[in-house]
Amino acid sequence: MKEIKAEINLIPPGVCSLLNPSTIYANNEVDLDEVEIYGFDYDYTLALYSNTLDTMIYNTARDFLVKHYKGISKYDYIPNFATRGLHYDIQKGLLMKIDAFHYIQLGTVYRGLNPVPDEEVLELYGGTNHVPLEEVSGFYGKGPVMKQFMDVFSIPEMTLLAAANDYFNSNDIEYDPGHLYKDVSVSAFEKYILRGDETYAVLHRLASHGKKLFLITNSPFSFVDKGMKYMVGKDWRELFDIVIVQADKPHFFNSCGKPFRRLDSNGDLQWDKITSLDKGQVYKQGNLFDFLRLTGWRGSKVLYFGDHLYSDLADLMLRHGWRTGAIVPELEVETRVVNTEQYAQGLTWLQALTGLLERMQMHRDPESKKVLQDWLKEREELRAVTKNLFNPHFGSIFRTCHNPTYFSRRLCRFSDVYMASISCLLNYDLSYTFYPRRTPLQHEAPLWMDQLCTGCMKTPFLEEMAHIR
Repeated sequence: MKEIKAEINLIPPGVCSLLNPSTIYANNEVDLDEVEIYGFDYDYTLALYSNTLDTMIYNTARDFLVKHYKGISKYDYIPNFATRGLHYDIQKGLLMKIDAFHYIQLGTVYRGLNPVPDEEVLELYGGTNHVPLEEVSGFYGKGPVMKQFMDVFSIPEMTLLAAANDYFNSNDIEYDPGHLYKDVSVSAFEKYILRGDETYAVLHRLASHGKKLFLITNSPFSFVDKGMKYMVGKDWRELFDIVIVQADKPHFFNSCGKPFRRLDSNGDLQWDKITSLDKGQVYKQGNLFDFLRLTGWRGSKVLYFGDHLYSDLADLMLRHGWRTGAIVPELEVETRVVNTEQYAQGLTWLQALTGLLERMQMHRDPESKKVLQDWLKEREELRAVTKNLFNPHFGSIFRTCHNPTYFSRRLCRFSDVYMASISCLLNYDLSYTFYPRRTPLQHEAPLWMDQLCTGCMKTPFLEEMAHIR
C-alpha cells in the first residue's frame, strides 16, 4: 500500500497550476462572432463587491433583529461560514447542502451554528437523506418548505439565520423559523465596489466593436447610477442602448403583466405609453415579451450575463433561446484550492482508494476485510480533508464528494458559459468560439486516463462476480 501511495504522490510538474482563474468555461458551444447583443445584470455582474460588504449586510440586518431579540447582538459575522447554493428547511430551521440528485450531504446539515448528527438527520427525514426538491422547493427554489440561496448577497443572510437559530436554540426560546427567515432582508451600497476599471474596459471594448449593450437589473436607478458613475464615469449611459431598472426578475422574464415606464432625468416616473426603447432613456419594470417585440433581439445573437441562476438565466435559456453567461465569483477561490499540491495529491489518492476498494471487495477472508475497512475509513477521512480545503462547514459549492451539487447541476443547465467575472471576456477575441470539454459518462469512465491510472479500468470484474448471477 505504501508503495502504491508513493507512486500516486509523484504528481507531474505543472499539474498544480493548470487552472487559470480568468478562464471562461463552456457548457455549450458558443461562437462570439455570432453574438451581436450583450446584456447584463448589475449586482455581482457589472458590479463586484468586496468581502467587507458581507459584514456590513450582516451587521445591518442583525441590528434590525436586535430590536426584537436583544441577545443576538453577541453574534458577530463569521466569514466563510456559508456558501452559495445551500438549502434552508424553513419548517425545521436547518441549513444544508444538497447534491444534484436531491440527496442531503450528510455532515453538512446545521441547526444554528452546530452540525446535526447524521443519525438525527435521517430520523428527521423519515430514515432517508433524499428530499423531493421539486415538491418542497419549486422551480425557482422558493417553495413553502425549502428555500435555496442562489445569489452572493445571500451568504451573510444565511450566516445571520444560523446565528439567530443558534440564539433561540441555546436559550430554549420557541420561534417560527419561517417567520425568522422573512425578518432577514438586506441590501448593499456602491462604496464596496471592486475592479470597476475592468468593468469599464469590458463595456468600452464591446461598444467600440459595434456590439449593442443593454442592462436589466432589479436594483433601483439611483443605486445603479451611483455605482456606474463610480466604475465607468458620468456618461455611462452612452455605452448602453437600453437601460431597465427595478425589472422584478424573474417575473420580468416569464410574465407579461407589467408595462414599461420611463424615468425622467430626475428619476421620477413618467406615464406616457412606451412604443420604443430608446438609447439614453431609463425604463422601469416592463417584461421580456414587450422587450422582444420592441427590439427584435431574439435567439443566439443575444448573450446575457447574470449571477443568479434562476432570476437571471433560467427562463432565458429554457424559454427564450438567448445565450447565457453565469458569473460565479467563487471560482477564483476554488481555483486556487484546486491548484494546490495538497488538493491534487488528495484527490489522486482518493481516486486510487476508490479503485482499490472497487477491485478488492471480492476478497472475503478476515485479513482482506480488515484491509477494506481501513481503506474505507481512510477514504472518509480524505473526503473530509478535501472538503475542508474549500469550506470547513459545507465544502465546495460545486461538489458533494463525488457528485455535483444541486447548484452545480443548475449552473450547467442554465448557462452556456460561466466565469469568475465579466473581466474574463478581456482575455478572448470577440470572434472566439468556446467549446465544451467532453467529460465521461459512467459507462465511458474506463476509457479515460485518470481511471486507467487509478486501477478502475477493468471495474467491475465481471468474471469474478459470475457466481452472483
